[in-house]
Amino acid sequence: MNKIIFGLVGTLASGKEETKKYLVSKYNAQDCRFSTILREVLNRAAIPVSRENLQKISTVLRSNFGEDLLAKAIAVDASKLNADIVVIDGVRRPTDIEHLNKLPNFFLIKIDADPRVRYDRSVIRNENEGDDKKTFEEFINDHESEADSLIPVVMKEAKYSIDNNGTKEDLYKQIDNIVEELLQK
Repeated sequence: MNKIIFGLVGTLASGKEETKKYLVSKYNAQDCRFSTILREVLNRAAIPVSRENLQKISTVLRSNFGEDLLAKAIAVDASKLNADIVVIDGVRRPTDIEHLNKLPNFFLIKIDADPRVRYDRSVIRNENEGDDKKTFEEFINDHESEADSLIPVVMKEAKYSIDNNGTKEDLYKQIDNIVEELLQK
């Protein structure tokens, strides 16, 4: 099989980033992330990289240049990468998978964990400004934002599923099983 392209979809703090890091570390995968473009715009404009600002810039770009703007850019980026495995983090809209499904050997992986587990991870990692100060209720409310509201719909399209309620070793074993299955094809 030629290049394998994984798209990761999952609820907030479900383990997408850890999955990506593992694929990069163990399998020398190269990665793309939907939010990278948005983070670059915010950083360039000296605007704080918060969840709210990421959502705002995404909405502005998509409403002015098309809902599929980011999906088209990521699909092009992924196809250009010279790696046996490419991992795309942050798939969250049906328009994302419309473009990604056109790529040869694209496989969508759903990653999920219980809300309390994900909340604890979110606070610890503090990826976006203010994450470490959020209450559990605020964290749950984040799932209803425009940026995250379609994730459950996209998750239903996944070919593979990972339950990330266990240890990192449990997560890695599930990833290894998926990779091994695809490499045997």
